[in-house]
Amino acid sequence: MLKPIIDLLFPKVCYACLNLLNDNEDTICVNCRHDLPVTNFHLDNDDTVKKVLYGRANIENATALFRFEKKGLVQQLIHGLKYKGYETIGYSLGNWLGGELKTLDNYKTVDVVIPVPLHKKKLIKRGYNQVEKFGQQIAEALEVDYKDDILIKVTNTSSQTIKNRLSRWNDTNELFAIKNLDAIENKHILLVDDIITTGATLEACINVLNNAKNIKISIATIAIA
Repeated sequence: MLKPIIDLLFPKVCYACLNLLNDNEDTICVNCRHDLPVTNFHLDNDDTVKKVLYGRANIENATALFRFEKKGLVQQLIHGLKYKGYETIGYSLGNWLGGELKTLDNYKTVDVVIPVPLHKKKLIKRGYNQVEKFGQQIAEALEVDYKDDILIKVTNTSSQTIKNRLSRWNDTNELFAIKNLDAIENKHILLVDDIITTGATLEACINVLNNAKNIKISIATIAIA
């Protein structure tokens, strides 16, 4: 009896197009799911994401769920996830990608999912890491551990959204540190982030992770620009 009142006061909207959701829809409406620029990199054995880091980092597998288009649906989703507190977006997209990765042999050897971390000041300000739910749901789908106590961001940087590619590249120097090395030795790590552009952030994380012995690293992001 209360549902119509709740729906009136707190209407459920699609986080991509902001239109009202139907009763059988959640987070993203059917029309937007159909229109989202899905890459299918992992399904088609496409090395587009690996090529971003070619010659800079040794990667086992790499994928991105979507292509990022300026002023497009993916930008709307990532903006809501990062700046409006819509963590359910990460949950939904993690379920989506995790459901696909668990069917693929290349990802069945993953032992642990690790997110690109936020600096503690930014984490306190935002209240959450925008890739947390995304990574947790992928880990759940793959039936592996999710560990956010391995990588640490030691240098606080301003928002990457207003920087050009060169500025982003320069800002990754000495950004990250690592602890609990024993927890990832001899492991296949899946490193997750929201978006890959130059690959500089992921490269910096990989360089630090490589302090652990005998590891393999794969990458999964929400989008590629």
